[in-house]
Amino acid sequence: MSAHPHQVSGSLTDDELRTLDAHWRAANYLSVGQIYLMSNPLLTEPLRPEHVKPRLLGHWGTSPGLNLVYTHLNRLIRSRGLEALCIWGPGHGGPAVVANSWLEGSYTEIYPDVTRDAAGMARLFRQFSFPGGVPSHVAPETPGSLHEGGELGYSLSHAYGAAFDNPDLLVTCVIGDGEAETGPLAASWHSNKFLDPVHDGAVLPILHLNGYKIANPTVLSRLPEAELDDLLRGYGHEPIHVTGDEPAAVHRAMARAMDAAADRIAGIQRAARQDGATERPRWPMIVLRTPKGWTGPAEVDGLPVEGTWRAHQVPLSAVRDNPDHLRQLEEWLLSYRPQELFDEHGAPRPDVLTCVPDGARRLGSTPHANGGLLARELPLPPLERYAVQVDKPGATLHEPTRVLGNLLEDVMRATADRRDFRLVGPDETASNRLQAVYAASGKAWQASTLEVDEHLDRHGRVMEILSEHTCQGWLEGYLLTGRHGLFSCYEAFVHIVDSMVNQHIKWLRVTRRLPWRAPIASLNYLLTSHVWRQDHNGFSHQDPGFVDHILNKSPEAVRVYLPPDANTLLSVADHALRSKDYVNVIVAGKQPCFDWLTMDQAKAHCARGAGIWEWAGTETGDREPDVVLACAGDVPTLEVLAAAQLLRNHLPELAVRVVNVVDIARLLPSEEHPHGMTDFEYNGLFTPDKPVVFAYHGYPWLIHRLAYRRTGHQHLHVRGYKEMGTTTTPFDMVVRNDLDRHRLVMDVIDRVPGLAVRAAAVRQEMEDARLRHQAYIREHGVDLPEVADWTWEG
Repeated sequence: MSAHPHQVSGSLTDDELRTLDAHWRAANYLSVGQIYLMSNPLLTEPLRPEHVKPRLLGHWGTSPGLNLVYTHLNRLIRSRGLEALCIWGPGHGGPAVVANSWLEGSYTEIYPDVTRDAAGMARLFRQFSFPGGVPSHVAPETPGSLHEGGELGYSLSHAYGAAFDNPDLLVTCVIGDGEAETGPLAASWHSNKFLDPVHDGAVLPILHLNGYKIANPTVLSRLPEAELDDLLRGYGHEPIHVTGDEPAAVHRAMARAMDAAADRIAGIQRAARQDGATERPRWPMIVLRTPKGWTGPAEVDGLPVEGTWRAHQVPLSAVRDNPDHLRQLEEWLLSYRPQELFDEHGAPRPDVLTCVPDGARRLGSTPHANGGLLARELPLPPLERYAVQVDKPGATLHEPTRVLGNLLEDVMRATADRRDFRLVGPDETASNRLQAVYAASGKAWQASTLEVDEHLDRHGRVMEILSEHTCQGWLEGYLLTGRHGLFSCYEAFVHIVDSMVNQHIKWLRVTRRLPWRAPIASLNYLLTSHVWRQDHNGFSHQDPGFVDHILNKSPEAVRVYLPPDANTLLSVADHALRSKDYVNVIVAGKQPCFDWLTMDQAKAHCARGAGIWEWAGTETGDREPDVVLACAGDVPTLEVLAAAQLLRNHLPELAVRVVNVVDIARLLPSEEHPHGMTDFEYNGLFTPDKPVVFAYHGYPWLIHRLAYRRTGHQHLHVRGYKEMGTTTTPFDMVVRNDLDRHRLVMDVIDRVPGLAVRAAAVRQEMEDARLRHQAYIREHGVDLPEVADWTWEG
């Protein structure tokens, strides 16, 4: 065991050591019991095969280290009166966190049938990784959790998100050495450059080096200590080492390390809050080296287990069939001396609970891990204050996200004192036209500044780092601890967090079924700089597929909106920011866009989610439409209205209905999605038997997939993005993907019965216009004047 010289000299008394070790042994016993036992929880009779689960699932390897951290966090919280939260990065350590929450009583308070006695212990053991029971990870069902950890890489960014604007909170984050190899985790070490010692809490990373992943050694565990220290100091931390495999020595070292870290954190915060220190601090962290599968079987079937990768999951895998394995399991469980830890009724003895804090200070009971309990409604101003004036459709242009920026500025200003709203994004706030927020809050920044820098602010609540993973993790941690926010991102690059949002949606879906979990503010995405206006950056920046990804997920938790102008964006954003327990995806452009609807019209249209724009079509009340022109997205809406105008001019006798869809889920059947339409509604809007030409923002097959069960699906023809991208003009992007107004007119002529012959000359004119466009842009480098200067005639 090693300890660095800056650690405090205070040490545990023999009595403190005894009670801490008792708690740790109890947690280890309960962890093993959950993995193996379905009855005989206190070993009151000799262990028999039928006492053991038929399917052995779970992960032992990380559990003893997590139990050590939980035990010593309890001591720190109790001795110092701290408010604390722990993020358990090794999510496979589910048995450890469940065991500790049962010991402290939090588990029984939430699940009264899992009592703190022998009967409750038996339920605790049986339910783990058992049909009808609880998952093996630190799942939403686990008290005190807000990070499941099944997918690795996000623990540290979650921890910092939880600490932002929580000045009295200590967030400890246990990082497994396997997780430490991931890209998202590597980027999130830089979060300490954004942590404000005045307004934010503290994050104490504990890098748990037990040496192995599933089958391989871990990179950081094999680095020489000096090289590892250089790496961690380069990240801005001062490492404190705890190393060993002899429990008493490790307990003493861990207590010293925790005290040293807490003292250092208190000193940093005192210097910033009372003395006005502005130098970026070097925050403490703990490097904990203990064996994988510590205190488990040293050897099984002649092969080493403890301290190797073989301890990762279930060290004894054939307990029901192999008498030697059964004997070893019984010896393993008895090695913790359970009769010293639990009384004759199965309740934890007083010594075991000496270190446990009281009430809401228990890690399993902290409201910060059930953030909906702390959340307040966001103060949203009336939309009329920001609405653009629309005297008639298509006469004026605004940049929708710039208009939204004015609203966000006031939200940021209204939350200045309560500090529970943040805007995050990868270096794109100004690029996405949201820079109005800088008038209310600068960009969080604790590193050095230069005279040329703009809007950097030690106390800012706009968060920018060029790591989408870190942005996502920050915001998730922030929301899960009861606050609000918005993630602004280029549409093509939000795919980087596909896997992270999967996990958050799964979390929301499960928590909706847990009555003790209070709803949290929704995770809101604003995707802009989108596919149709990335003509300048080219093919690499053109991908509208995040919507497809989201709509594959749990319908109860996901919403996708494509507002066609500034006022509809305001309405959708207002709805999303007020909502709870959703992932809302809003796709809206930042380039000048025509204003189609007044604020009142926008509110009504967004409430419907899809509707007829009577002013844009040519159908009359006594006649069914000959064709439906549908659109979803700002550029598709422009092209549909331009096509409708061409049809009005060239084929005035044609009855055209224009339908705009804001809420994409409206296309789904009502039994498949809460926002879905009934067949009656859908047929009334799109007709059951007339051609529908649908111009869609993204990949066209999504619309077909959503509407495949509808009566008129065989009449549905969808135009969208077909991976035909490059650096070109804005209009050429839609031409290349056959989404342009001329192609839409041609589609109408091709699909309305009788038009192919009667309107052949019009079709030819449309084709000629496309050819003329191609020649013009190659000569002039800009779009045709008739396109660039187009306005709605009305």
